[in-house]
Amino acid sequence: MRKKIAFSRLKYALALGSFTLLMACGSRGNQDRTWAVYKGDEKSTSHSPLDQIDTSNVSALKLAWTFSVNDLPGDANPANSQSNPIIIDGIMYTTSAKRCLYAIDAATGKEIWKYDPFNGGGGGGAGRGVTYWEDGNDKRILFSADNFLIAVDAKTGKAIDTFGEKGKVNLNVGLRDDPNKITVTMTSPGIIYKDLIIVGSRLPDLYGTPPGHVRAYNCRTGKMEWIFHTIPQPGEPGYETWPKEAYKYAGGVNSWAGMSLDSKRGIVYMALGSPTYDFYGADRIGKNLYGNCVLALDAATGKYVWHYQTVHHDIWDYDLSAPPNLVSVKKDGKRRDAVAQVTKQGLVFVLDRETGEPIFPIEERPFPASNLPGEQAWPTQPIPVLPKPYSRQLITEDDLSNYSDADHKALLQQFRSLRYEGLYTPPDLKGTLMFPGTRGGTVWGGAAYDPATNMLYIRSNEAPEIQTIVKQDPKEVERLSAADQGRHLFNVYCASCHGGPKMSSAANYPSLVGLSKRMDRATAADKIKRGSGIMPPFQGVLKEGEQEAILAYIHSVNDQPTKGKTTAATEGSSTPVNSLYMNTTGYTTWKDPSGNPAIRPPWGTLHALNLSTGEYQWHIPLGRDEKRQKEGEAGFGTEGKGGPIVTAGGLIFIAGNDDRRVRALKKSTGKILWETTLPAMANATACTYMVGGKQYVAISVGGTKENPSGSVMAFSL
Repeated sequence: MRKKIAFSRLKYALALGSFTLLMACGSRGNQDRTWAVYKGDEKSTSHSPLDQIDTSNVSALKLAWTFSVNDLPGDANPANSQSNPIIIDGIMYTTSAKRCLYAIDAATGKEIWKYDPFNGGGGGGAGRGVTYWEDGNDKRILFSADNFLIAVDAKTGKAIDTFGEKGKVNLNVGLRDDPNKITVTMTSPGIIYKDLIIVGSRLPDLYGTPPGHVRAYNCRTGKMEWIFHTIPQPGEPGYETWPKEAYKYAGGVNSWAGMSLDSKRGIVYMALGSPTYDFYGADRIGKNLYGNCVLALDAATGKYVWHYQTVHHDIWDYDLSAPPNLVSVKKDGKRRDAVAQVTKQGLVFVLDRETGEPIFPIEERPFPASNLPGEQAWPTQPIPVLPKPYSRQLITEDDLSNYSDADHKALLQQFRSLRYEGLYTPPDLKGTLMFPGTRGGTVWGGAAYDPATNMLYIRSNEAPEIQTIVKQDPKEVERLSAADQGRHLFNVYCASCHGGPKMSSAANYPSLVGLSKRMDRATAADKIKRGSGIMPPFQGVLKEGEQEAILAYIHSVNDQPTKGKTTAATEGSSTPVNSLYMNTTGYTTWKDPSGNPAIRPPWGTLHALNLSTGEYQWHIPLGRDEKRQKEGEAGFGTEGKGGPIVTAGGLIFIAGNDDRRVRALKKSTGKILWETTLPAMANATACTYMVGGKQYVAISVGGTKENPSGSVMAFSL
């Protein structure tokens, strides 16, 4: 069996041309390096060469061990799980929702060490993994917490004092804005090229956000070695696609979803997000490069290689939300190395890896104009001819759900009242139906690529949203009490996630009702400033007095009017236009009055795409709706965020549905061969590895009321 596994690893390494995996198999013997990088390898394939667990025996998979994280207080809201663990020589490295770093024995689940970047205090935020670098006996884990990039000794769990300042590099430093007035975080880990770690960032999707420039740091010293301006400065390519002064005030265009690397070519590839503000771009008229681009850079220098923009002048928050998959496409008898980029819109862009030229035809098609004053939606958008979209692109009245006559009538009335002209309908004062929506198509879990079959496995969501834009009246806001100003600011910055006006929680976000009984003002203020879980930091976004106003509102304090203080509506933005239009809804799935999904299922699907032909081999609904789906009834599927992984054993492993199950499917047909129910939802992408001659499948699991911190669970034969 060990010879068979070693040979399988070697074939995989040769097929992919991966020096790292070749070393892992050829010189490390049984020491495991088959899942040593976020999403499996530097190419973000989410593929494993292991085949001990296969289609013939996966039904016998059982729980091997559980590691309980236990670093949140007992009364905390249950944590969300997003970390994709890596395994180096039998040790698993992962982070918790609090952003503590753990080293775990990958065979037993026993803790080896823990590093707490907050020394027992508050902190945290969504983190999807860590990065490993080594040079001889110098072995390091690099990860982020708050606004810091941190280097920790992989053997001892101690910070590397010679890296940055006592083990930390302040990510606020080196961007355009005052580092004391912004907070830059990372959700996805960086990627290693030689002695560099290349990183992106997560930023608030609001006015006042800094630019999302991509940076590379020296893994030994923490010194910044290069920076690429994702919002171009004068004299740089792409500068002409923005207003002349935009580089001084525009924000966003950040790589938050992760990166891929072709170390042989020395090229790093990244998926970039949209410019801010997400839904109104009168202050950034133009195509806005490098917003919404697949971007290729020289990994050693940060020099531009090529780009492909998937959305021009984004006003829909259609970030590229998953790292590019580096693939190899056999087309017209020739094999071409390529990049496959999945999107929130349910589109797949397949591009030549060296030039960025489309492998399959892509057409610029016309779309509707904006009605908002000052706004100029770009008249065309790129749509691939092949592959066809994998998510529904259009809703009609026939697609509306019908759980009762009253619910259907309400949906029909609402549907007819909104502006909706299909994909890329611009935001509008009358309200806009957005579909597939900001959480539609594929989100950060991304896709999995099987080099043996040239198949790309893609998870998709169908999540329509009603997006509203409102106009603020500065004079009215000036006269409000602090609590009422806070309500206004809450609607601008917070209601899209936390709900309103009673702060009733939207899906996957904690309710703020009764917050004053659960959290003191200092803790709440710190969370607003630094971010927490999936909430971004608001330091640098909120102006003087605004944080106190929001706190006054969410704590229901009736303060007197705040004289001399300013709000987003009264203090002019640094932007050259009056940014009065703000969205007050979004990011929540459209539902009927009874809480049922507004459209008919399926709401979540798994797809198998043949990259050689551009055609789909199969589609299956993924996930059970326990409330609405009868036993044995198929065809529903539910929303999910974690991505699939694919193995040489003929299997796909995937979790992330509301039904709290992790599943193994036959990759050739999509048939479910094994599933088990977890104690909570596992929003993370799974990993698989070999230790002591045994293959394991492990996944990070969210928190429960009894254990809010969550856990890591591993399964084996």
